[in-house]
Amino acid sequence: MALEEARYDPIDPLATGPAALRTAFENQLAYCRDNGAPVTAQVCNALAHLLDGERGGAAMARIRDWQGPPLADALPLRIAGGLHALHLRGEPGLAPVYGGGQSVDVATRVAAALERNESFLLPWLDGPPQTNEAGRSWGFAAAMLWLVEQGCPADFALFELGSSAGINLMMDRYRFDLGGVTAGPADAAMRIAPEWRGEPPPTGAFRIVSAEGCDVAPIDLIDPDQALRLRAYIWPEMTERFARMDAAVATAKQAPPRISKQRAGDFVAEVLARQPTPGVTRMIMHSVVWQYIPAEERQAITAAMEAAGASATPDTPLAWVMLEANRDTHRHELTVGWWPGCHERAKLATAHPHGSWVEWGG
Repeated sequence: MALEEARYDPIDPLATGPAALRTAFENQLAYCRDNGAPVTAQVCNALAHLLDGERGGAAMARIRDWQGPPLADALPLRIAGGLHALHLRGEPGLAPVYGGGQSVDVATRVAAALERNESFLLPWLDGPPQTNEAGRSWGFAAAMLWLVEQGCPADFALFELGSSAGINLMMDRYRFDLGGVTAGPADAAMRIAPEWRGEPPPTGAFRIVSAEGCDVAPIDLIDPDQALRLRAYIWPEMTERFARMDAAVATAKQAPPRISKQRAGDFVAEVLARQPTPGVTRMIMHSVVWQYIPAEERQAITAAMEAAGASATPDTPLAWVMLEANRDTHRHELTVGWWPGCHERAKLATAHPHGSWVEWGG
């Protein structure tokens, strides 16, 4: 299939079987193409072509026989991340693919790389992608400014679900420029300044008094092999994201983030059981994580948040900030729920998946 022919086909994220498998790869192809990642789109296109044949070794055989829901499992990104990791490790056959050559037979080169590196690639199919991205922290900063305008205390305790390597937990050390509204230390090594469309967020200030998170498989940024896994999930065209990753590694070496190896539901229950501190806004937050949490666990988290929100007070408020994909529009949306006084979630913005641009509507 030519890249320009790929179209989104909305399906049930939990659908399984050959048709769902093909749709997952085509949707990922279109998503990458439309978000400035033509090389990754070509790789996904090559993998989609390999679904019909016998090439690709054990990794493709496992993909063809995938028993789970390929869309919810982010299967195309799992194998695409493994292939990019191979390239970053110096796999020679993939250099022309990631170099963006127009006359390269991508499918043949991808098939050969899959066959030569089965033992390396198979583990990449065992778990969801790790796409820890500092560029998404704009959403948490903007949400805090907005919550302060609603009357919440300007001191925040952050609790992140699916923290991965904890890059967003270090955002008190980043500098933000959100449509001209600035926050954070002026001399920060990390600067987050997305292209801003629409009105800026509220002016004001916030202070992060604590930050901790959880992940079922946390990543240690200081470990080169684990950092490679995160780099592999960065689309190769996104040079700014690689620079942010390097800055995040340097920041973690100064003081690592606080992450517990824990399921999101257990972490939320533990956090909400603590006595809230007067004058501090508790903020549960996550970005591109909700889709990977099992449905029953999502329901338990929602119920726990609503129950805790019922006892929140103006001096001990509770906020829930999401930067997640809308499966119908294929756009990422920043939404906020807060208690007391929250009757429905407020949609503040839509954005590029990695924070390149923001359309503010709050």
